[in-house]
Amino acid sequence: MMQTWFECKAKYMKVSESGKEQMVTENFLLDAVSFTDAEARIIWQLQQLVRKNEFSVVDIKKSKIAEVFSFDDGEWWFKVTINLVTIDEEAGREKKLRTYYLIMADDINEALKRLDESLSYLVIPYVVTAIAVSTIVDVFPYEPAEALIPKGFVPVEETKDENPIFTDGVSPFEEESAEPTENTTPDESEDE
Repeated sequence: MMQTWFECKAKYMKVSESGKEQMVTENFLLDAVSFTDAEARIIWQLQQLVRKNEFSVVDIKKSKIAEVFSFDDGEWWFKVTINLVTIDEEAGREKKLRTYYLIMADDINEALKRLDESLSYLVIPYVVTAIAVSTIVDVFPYEPAEALIPKGFVPVEETKDENPIFTDGVSPFEEESAEPTENTTPDESEDE
């Protein structure tokens, strides 16, 4: 399944290196299934990140980034633009497909080396047309362990065999049994 990346811009108070608090606006990247999911996930991530939970999400937009290459070390996120060179058989000429990647590295040379390693699976040639330090501060890929379950919902795996739709676990559409229920007395069941 292909990931859909969203760029989320958030505004909050941050302690600078000098120790002063200042208002900053920073960009984050996360994968989500929709704008609503992206908003819920960025709010959850910011609640873990920001002191006092005083922040505002000021912008969410779909990103053109096709893939993110994260590494254990690296200080910066570099945005890399490449052109994939393909042949348009109908027109008989080369066709260039622009693709964007985000890669973590300490400098441009390391970013290019890591990009070559990460794209070694490509069989068609490509040309790196741009590389620059990105404004993105952090990337939050989807982690199934972080999936939020709304209050009152129970995962299907944890439900019993009974039907969770009905409040008492019994379907009113099933045929009634001849046995008396808790609400009826033995006399009432005999009369029916």
